[in-house]
This record gives sequence, structure tokens and C-alpha cells, in this order.
Amino acid sequence: MNSDRIEGNWKELKGKAQRKWGDLTNDDLDKIEGSRKELVGRIQQAYGKSKEEAEREVSDFEKSH
Repeated sequence: MNSDRIEGNWKELKGKAQRKWGDLTNDDLDKIEGSRKELVGRIQQAYGKSKEEAEREVSDFEKSH
């Protein structure tokens, strides 16, 4: 699998991602379509986090799912 794609089925993970990052809208998550890079960018924008912080959160999310 491409390293820029979130592992697993994005349709299943989308709901879990929205619970974790509640400020991300359904539209945001639809546009992400499983792209790790997009998810990191959206988290940065929505929460004002650094790229490193957002990357760490996504890595932790991937490990737990």
C-alpha cells in the first residue's frame, strides 16, 4: 500500500477519525479519501497544530486502528 494512504478501509476509519477530530466535517473527510497527507493538513488547519504534532496524532491513530 502507498505510504501516503491510511491503512485499512477509509470508509470504516472515517467515522473513527471524525470522533477523534470532531472539528473535521464530513466534507473534509470525504475530500481526504484516505490520504494521510491530506488528513495531516486538515488537522493542522482545524486545530492550529504544527505539522509534527499532526503527524504524531495520525501515527497514533493508525497504530490504534
